[in-house]
Amino acid sequence: MKRSIEFVLFVLVVLMFVQCARRGSPTGGPEDENPPVLVRALPEANATQFEDTRIRLYFDEYIKFNKLKEQLIISPPLPTSAYNISPQGSASKYIQIDLNDTLQGNTTYSFNFGQSIIDNNEGNPYPYFKYVFSTGEYVDSLVVRGAIGDAFNREADNFVSVMLYAVDSTYTDSIIYKKQPTYLTNTLDSLAFFEIANAKAGQYLLVAQKDVANNYTFDQQVDKIGFSSSFIELPTDSLFHLDLFLEKADFSFGRSFQAGQNRIGFGYVGDPEGIDVELITPLPDSIKTTISFDKETDTLYFWYKNLVVDSLLFELKRDTLVKEVVHRLRPEVLDSLTLSLSHNGRINLADSLRITTNTPIDKIDNRLIKLFDKDTVPVSFEVLVEDPHRLRLDFEMLPNDNYQLELLPGAISDFFETTHDTLKYALKTGSRTDFGGLYLQVFDVPSYPIIIQLTDEQENVVRSLYVTEPQRQYPFLLLKPNKYYLRVIVDENQNGVWDSGRYLDRRHPEPVYHYEPLLDVRANWELQERFILK
Repeated sequence: MKRSIEFVLFVLVVLMFVQCARRGSPTGGPEDENPPVLVRALPEANATQFEDTRIRLYFDEYIKFNKLKEQLIISPPLPTSAYNISPQGSASKYIQIDLNDTLQGNTTYSFNFGQSIIDNNEGNPYPYFKYVFSTGEYVDSLVVRGAIGDAFNREADNFVSVMLYAVDSTYTDSIIYKKQPTYLTNTLDSLAFFEIANAKAGQYLLVAQKDVANNYTFDQQVDKIGFSSSFIELPTDSLFHLDLFLEKADFSFGRSFQAGQNRIGFGYVGDPEGIDVELITPLPDSIKTTISFDKETDTLYFWYKNLVVDSLLFELKRDTLVKEVVHRLRPEVLDSLTLSLSHNGRINLADSLRITTNTPIDKIDNRLIKLFDKDTVPVSFEVLVEDPHRLRLDFEMLPNDNYQLELLPGAISDFFETTHDTLKYALKTGSRTDFGGLYLQVFDVPSYPIIIQLTDEQENVVRSLYVTEPQRQYPFLLLKPNKYYLRVIVDENQNGVWDSGRYLDRRHPEPVYHYEPLLDVRANWELQERFILK
């Protein structure tokens, strides 16, 4: 009996020590998921007749900032020199806003912190905290709501600035280039909706832009823009939809530069159609020159040979724009002819075979181009020059065939009268069953012509059809198995390409319709799709 009592006492002592040991190794308890809470504001939120130069916002726990610069929206906008927010870089139980400049009279201001205020320990954000006050007798409370889209792409940009400009005696159409807006908000990450709050009654221009420089003014060359077709009146219950697009920049000439030993580059911005380059410096007839474009880098190249001078005088023209350029020649690396083939080893039955050169093509001798099939039987072909740096070989490609392309020296000669060594390329086609097909029907087309584009998942164009009148269906055959999107462009000006809009002309982009499903094209399979333009 005595031993039993001693054993029980021993067990109780051990359990007591175990509990003490557990108290010495805390687990921390459940994680705090509650955001900070504003407990006091000086001056109080929604204060009127505001004349203070300092604001303090007190919270129930230690807070810090997370991406304050990206999240903070002040409406109407204030220059960064007009205020200071502290503390930054350390935790605190309050936020202090020092106002360094005089505020506008009879104006409602809002400091929208987005989700930049987080608690110090777990990082829980205070969602979309906003501090509002008025320098007038009341706080303005009118609201403008809507959504942002993209005029061409399937998805809209995030963090888009949406702005209201008061239409008053100071208003001009160019205000978006020069002045900050009257009211401002921002769309959020992955959300395309916007709300401009605390506005006053009146007439406004509503504009949205992807503000690359974050300066609240419009830069035509880099900022996407969307705008309401007419002025809006507040108050309003309407919901607005703004589609963003990048304007085609107004044309301008850039600087000249020595691009190669026998090549001068002229940069430009905008559409190069109609550019005229005139060499003013007199040269003997023995000097040969030519011009080519690199539209991917917005550069015009002036090529020359057998030229020994220190400088050249050019006159550049496009429409009414005229610019004289004096270019001083400098030593540079000599351009030598290189060729590249559009396909390496395998070519799809619906593809075109192209040869690209780095120097302008001068002559093509078809007799020195040889094309054979797998039985070494000569294959007839046609050579088409698409531009000074690219040609296309058209021939009938058969399934499950091998082709040997041979370019003998002199087949292609460039502007400098140089050619290439003997070049051989092996190409192979697949079976028709390796590919899929798509038969498309399109309904409710507002007008013709239209451009039907098949794109990959990154919206790069894979196939394109230009349609001038209705057809029962539109075939896309011999498609590589892959995932595809469809879109239809209404070519209102019938120029064969999609045209963006222009703010100063109040011209919106040409309509673009997206087929919502992602199409899964499989080998030896055909899809039948109906696209109703909405």
